[in-house]
Order: sequence, then structure tokens, then C-alpha cells
Amino acid sequence: MNNEQQPIIVGLDIGTTKIAAIAGRKNEYGKLEIIGFGRANSNGVKHGQVLNIDETIKAIQMALDNCYASNPNLEINEVYVGIAGHHIKSLQTRGDIVRQHTEEEITHREIDQLIADQYKTYIPAGDQIIDVIPQEFTVDNFQNIPNPIGYGGVKIGANFHIITGDKNAIRNINRAVEKSGLHTKDLVLQPLASAAAVMGHEDLEAGVAIVDIGGGTTDLAVFYEGILKHTAVIPFGGENITNDIKTGLGVLKTQAEQMKVQFGSALANEAKGNAFITIPGLRGMPAKEISVKNLANIIQARMNEIMDFVTYHLKQVGLDNRTLNGGIVLTGGGAQLRHLIQLTEYVTGLNARIGFPTEHLAAGHIEELAKPTYSTCIGLILKGYSDYENNRKQFEHQFRKVEIPEALKKAAIEEKVMEEPVEMEQSEKVKNRKGIKDFWGKFKDGIIDLFKEEEDHAL
Repeated sequence: MNNEQQPIIVGLDIGTTKIAAIAGRKNEYGKLEIIGFGRANSNGVKHGQVLNIDETIKAIQMALDNCYASNPNLEINEVYVGIAGHHIKSLQTRGDIVRQHTEEEITHREIDQLIADQYKTYIPAGDQIIDVIPQEFTVDNFQNIPNPIGYGGVKIGANFHIITGDKNAIRNINRAVEKSGLHTKDLVLQPLASAAAVMGHEDLEAGVAIVDIGGGTTDLAVFYEGILKHTAVIPFGGENITNDIKTGLGVLKTQAEQMKVQFGSALANEAKGNAFITIPGLRGMPAKEISVKNLANIIQARMNEIMDFVTYHLKQVGLDNRTLNGGIVLTGGGAQLRHLIQLTEYVTGLNARIGFPTEHLAAGHIEELAKPTYSTCIGLILKGYSDYENNRKQFEHQFRKVEIPEALKKAAIEEKVMEEPVEMEQSEKVKNRKGIKDFWGKFKDGIIDLFKEEEDHAL
């Protein structure tokens, strides 16, 4: 299909540390061409929840302004928005319907009806259903059917994974988006969006846990035998590590963040004992010398805690190192921490790798977009295309012709780091890791997973 006949879909990732807006369109090869990209620092969000609506609106508008600056021809009205936060819960239910026209084959309409019925499930007051995801179906006496369309039978049933969230938290997100002059096309659970961007069909079948380490939360999605088995939101993320460094070493938050990004390691044993970081003194105070080993000890303590939570959730659903052959896929901004793969493998007993959203991107995109930080945003665009291709939502029939701006085609965007920074007496250069993967369409489309593994990517 000519890419001018495809809609432009915008993903809006409202995170604790950053807000990203990415506009994408599929080309004739089914790959995403990024035609707009903007980000801004986030101030009104804590642990994935919008607490200060005014600050969040300012950050959303700045991200949109940057997106328009990257491509002035864009027109953004509707967005797919990611949702996380420790208010997110999930439950398992069972639903059945008896068919009226048993002599005919099962249709999409009947499956949609079965899913729609689950939105009437009783949930505690104050909560709201965000998504209903079918797992395995049954038709009469036939069990474990992945897709019952085309079957014949009297009764269709399915197990469902229902994701719920706090009504006020959902209302705050929608209000912030609407007051920014946008319409929320759909709210998507962030770990599912991230999974869409970094996971392949083989991962689905083998069993895999997607661990998305964001600024305020770590999101978990567990897949086994092609089915979403479990989702969870762990209320710790990169911001907690930064605060631990700030408190433990007595430095400013900006200094703590920069030390984490530039010199941090998730394994204290891998840090050099004779390496020190020099922090400039405040207002005439003498400079401070900080041991890289001490920095790594603080980071490892918090990352250990996060991985212990991951292990706990995997045991809760009976999926551990004996069943998840695909291991753990680490994504999100926190996944770029040095030696995180080794720590994850040590704590969980599972193989681990970094998940990059590169498989879905058309060739020639800027390197910035291939970072795990943008997995959620790329996954939101893929969710939009899944809705468009399966007629789940209404889209415009006339699509505007928008060219890919030159700024998004070339080499990497240089990110501004904190002003004057820290010097290090000894540090090692870490090689880049690259990988490719794929997924969505109710967790069924896939491409072979391929990975070149060296050392962790350091920002």
C-alpha cells in the first residue's frame, strides 16, 4: 500500500522523567517512518501518575512544540497515550456466550461481543477497566484455541486478563491530554506498548518477561505460549536510584543523575576500586571525591530490589527459569545502565538482553529513536496501527501527504547533558549493543528475533 494512504499515528508517553511525542506512518514495507519527534522534561508526574495537571500540560505542550519543530507540516489532534503507576492492577476472569446462529461459522462480531461483555465485570469502587485481553478460547469441547474465527459450535468461551486502574489517575491523564488540545484515542498499558516494540513471535512462544525500567516505575509483562499471562507495575524506577545516590553521597540531584548515566554500574564488583569522580564544590566549598565503587554499591542495592520484585511476580504466576525459555527483555531508559544484564541474570536465574525498538523502524532513522527509552512510544504507534488494520477504531479516510524531515533522517541527535559536569579519573568505554525484534496484533504477528550481544550500552 502507498504510504500516503496510511494514517499518521502519534504516540504520547507521559513518563516521570520525560514526555515523548512521536508521529509515525507505515511505509510500503510495513515499517514505521518517523515523521515527527519531540520530547520534554516531565515535572508533574510521580511514579507514573499525573499529580500536577498544570505542570504536565506545560510538558506535553513543550513535547508537542518540539515535535512540530521537527516537522512543521504535522497536524496532531489524536494521540495514543501510555498509562502506568502503582494503581494499576490485573485480574483473571472467564466469559462464555451461547451462539444464536449455530449453523454458521464464528465471526469477528461474536468475539467482539464476548470481549465487550467483560467490561461489565465487577471491580472495586473507584477503579476502572482499562483493557480486556483475551487469552485462550474454547469452542464447545475444544480447548486452548488461539483464534476461534471460522470454527463452528454452540458455545464460545475464553479466559481474560483484565487490567484496571484508579479512576482519578485515569481522569488526570485524560484531563492533561485534553487541556493540551488533544484527544485521547486510547489508553494503553505501558508494558504492553513496550512489548509490542521489542518482542518477536518466537519470544511469545518461548515465554518471555518484558521488564520496562522507567523513571518512576518498572513495568512487567509476562508472555507464555503466545498468551499474556501477567502484568504488574513495580513502584520503583530510575528516579529512585538517582534519589538514593543523592542521599547516599550527599550530592545534588542533577549531579546524581549524571553520575548514574555516565559512570554508574549495576554490579559493584565490576566497578574499579581506584576510580574516583570529582564533583565541583558549591559556592567556594572544596571539590568532593566520590568512589565509583561506592556509586555502584548504591545502584546495585536498588536494582537488586527491583529484580527481586520481578522474581516474586514470576513465581506468583508459576513462571520461572524452568518455563520462560525466552528469558527477560530489558527495555526503557533504565535498561541502558551498565552491567544490568549480568545483575538480572544473577538475581533471576534467567537469560537477559536489551530490547531495542529498531525492527519496526524504517531504515535511515536517527539513532536517538532506537534507544530503549522510546520503546513505549513506538509501541503506542504500533497499537494504533493494530486498531486501524483490524477496524477497531474510526480513522480518517483522507490522509495528508507529509514528508520525512531531513532532521529525522540523519545521524544521531546530540542530547544536552547537565551543564558542567563531573570529571572522572578513570573510566572505560562501553561498546554499543544492537538488536532487532517485533510484535502486536493481539500478540500474534512476529519476526525472527536476532541479537548481537556485547557489553551494555552506556549513555
